[in-house]
Amino acid sequence: MSDDTDQIDRHWMRHALDEGRRGVGLTSPNPPVGAVIVIEKEGMIRGGNRLTGEIIGRGWHRRAGGPHAEIEALRDAAENGRDVRGATIYITLEPCSTQGRTGPCTEALAAAGLRRVVWGARDPNPQHAGRAEALLREAGLEVTTGVLELECSGLIRPFAKWVTTGMPYVIAKAAQSLDGRLTRPPGESQWLTSEAARAHGRSLRREVDAVLVGAETVRQDNPRLTFRPGDANHATGPQPPKDEEFHAAEAARPQPWRVVLSRSGRLPAGAHLLTDEHKDRTLVLPGPDLPSALRELAGRGIVSVLIEGGGDVLNQAFQHRLVDEVQWYVAARLCGAGVPVLGRTSEWTASVELKNPQYSFFADDFCVRATPLWPNSSPA
Repeated sequence: MSDDTDQIDRHWMRHALDEGRRGVGLTSPNPPVGAVIVIEKEGMIRGGNRLTGEIIGRGWHRRAGGPHAEIEALRDAAENGRDVRGATIYITLEPCSTQGRTGPCTEALAAAGLRRVVWGARDPNPQHAGRAEALLREAGLEVTTGVLELECSGLIRPFAKWVTTGMPYVIAKAAQSLDGRLTRPPGESQWLTSEAARAHGRSLRREVDAVLVGAETVRQDNPRLTFRPGDANHATGPQPPKDEEFHAAEAARPQPWRVVLSRSGRLPAGAHLLTDEHKDRTLVLPGPDLPSALRELAGRGIVSVLIEGGGDVLNQAFQHRLVDEVQWYVAARLCGAGVPVLGRTSEWTASVELKNPQYSFFADDFCVRATPLWPNSSPA
């Protein structure tokens, strides 16, 4: 592949990634996927490079059981009166090649008259992995794979873990004082961080299937564990275009499952989780066995889980090496007293290195988002 072609492919794949990001938090147990169809167009030169072409169809996977991104893009082109014959389709994920709730996308692509198919990430699903390339080549299409593979694989990390291990992707989220306390001294406000930092934390709830806490957190804080209108504006990292389609999807976005680990199986009668308008999205599981709870959630098709506390639940998540990502807020405050951020019974035998840290700042607070680097030995 020439350098010019490689650069052109990366350019259009970024547009496919923009489409795919619209589906984050909406498609489980399927992965979020985006696609664009591009027709070559002479004479377009951008930034000194020949980025020739025009997008004639866009699509993203909106929900499990619904059309895949490729089909959405083909339909979009047809609705706009555009002919896809001879065009190239860019897809963030290898197209499916087997019959499920929808037909094989490889067949639809071959029948559409496209000239070329380009995708980013290999499908981690063993039923599909590596099959599409041979099928499409046999049908006479040109195929290019691995374009912006790292970015495209990042889009489906939760799905990749779920489909290969049978466990959900776990994000550990906490807010602590500078001296490592999860709570302030008695009689003070329950909040450690600023509203801006809390809104940023709530925006994470849009991206996951479930938010999990221990029963003590419910008793002490009576949380709602929901996101609010406008929280999307506080999200950081790559985001989809904030266009009309984005706002329509946000307005229809369901709240995550609110999961509570409880030894008794009971919550306070007045808990918001049992009385608010989203009470049908509350699930109480036997505690304190976190690994078993996560396996049960995975069996229900829950692909991603945000653990928000308390300290003992977070401690258990790290001790069992269940954490795939850390989102840690630090307030410019010393508390002296209060609950330790990782509970009162932490007995770690080794530290955990965090790789690829990304820092965000909110007034006097900051947040670290990173990936734990676990030892090669098997989880406990």
